[in-house]
Amino acid sequence: MQDYDVAIIGGGPAGSTAATLLAKAGRRVIVFEREKFPRFHIGESLLPFSMATFTRLGIHDKLLAAGFIEKFGGEMADAGGEKAVKFYFCDGFQARTDRSYQVTRSEFDKLLLDHSREHGVEVCEATNVETVEFDDEGVQLRVSQHERDGRSLRAKYLIDSSGRNSFLGNKFNLKKNYTHLKKISLFAHYEGVQWEPGRDGTLTRMVRVIDSWWWIIPLNNNRTSVGVVLDAAKFKSSKLSPEEFFERAVAEQTVVADRIGNGRRVSEVYVAADFSYRMSSLAGERWLLAGDAAGFIDPVFSSGVFLAVFAGERAADVLDEVIDRPRRRRRLFARYERMVNRAMDVYLRFVDAWYTKEFIEVFLNPQELLQIPPAVNAVLGGNIGNRFAIKWRMEVFYLLVRLQKRWPLCPRLSLTPKKKTEPTASSAVEAASL
Repeated sequence: MQDYDVAIIGGGPAGSTAATLLAKAGRRVIVFEREKFPRFHIGESLLPFSMATFTRLGIHDKLLAAGFIEKFGGEMADAGGEKAVKFYFCDGFQARTDRSYQVTRSEFDKLLLDHSREHGVEVCEATNVETVEFDDEGVQLRVSQHERDGRSLRAKYLIDSSGRNSFLGNKFNLKKNYTHLKKISLFAHYEGVQWEPGRDGTLTRMVRVIDSWWWIIPLNNNRTSVGVVLDAAKFKSSKLSPEEFFERAVAEQTVVADRIGNGRRVSEVYVAADFSYRMSSLAGERWLLAGDAAGFIDPVFSSGVFLAVFAGERAADVLDEVIDRPRRRRRLFARYERMVNRAMDVYLRFVDAWYTKEFIEVFLNPQELLQIPPAVNAVLGGNIGNRFAIKWRMEVFYLLVRLQKRWPLCPRLSLTPKKKTEPTASSAVEAASL
């Protein structure tokens, strides 16, 4: 029976990040991925605080060679077209970098997994993990591949980065849902959407509607990702197919339809349940959870890949130390759990505020008082550290959002799309005469 230092379930960003870093540290690592890459996945917008990890991984040249767009910030707008604010990562509080990437996830995830393989990681795609059994010495796994006999192997430690299916989360019944965030995403890819020149053409656009929000993300190969997030119950009650619902929703949102312009949809309309959740434990005697296997917070601030890479990096660093110094395991695993939970806490609080009308009213009226906008910008870029300089400014921001509920510190917004008006006969004549 083969022995490994670390076995990893799932070859997405969390698993491949951990695998590469462990392999670079000289550890023997095996990854089991149930699908064959490339495979379609949503979550195309990355955050600048992942850039340092990409440097450790050594993948920047590959990301640029793949043609991924460098992303310099974002824009938030209200559906009525009254207000829009652009923010640039370089303006974030004590920003470390001014950019990240907009990626096609099928290509990005394959790039990361292939990079792991190049660094000596044994990668097994189209492979299912059937069982895992823990003992005092490590973990025994039973895996199977299509049309092949199953096999067993052992590892000292296990990282579960199996995504929302969360192999260990289900095994140990750890999943805790956030019932107030039962959302659903409908999204598709377009070609021919016109973007501004320069850095403004790289921004993620977010359009806030009274009961939903939209993303518009430029990708490589002349593609644009367009999606809407709303309460799952609203979509279900419509009795419409995903395509019917999505096309009608686009037509109703003037700001979104205008941005798409003459672009044409070139993919099916995909549906993803964005039910937010977290596992009650992220670490055990011989295992760690990372990425969506640890928890998922609403996609609004592009935190998915960031949290996956963040957790994968820290899981690798912790295990690299624990393998040589097992007596430190309990303390280091507890530290890992605190770090990942704290990161999810930051985004959960941000998301809870986002789904209030007052959040966007305050955000779209930035005041330079006390450097609050740069602090919010920093968190949007992935700065989830425990620095007091950002923490107290974010507390002031949340206070302003709460006060906005009672007193109009900022102009009120309807967050409803303006309907297109049909031209009158007189206006048509005037236009023809010009």
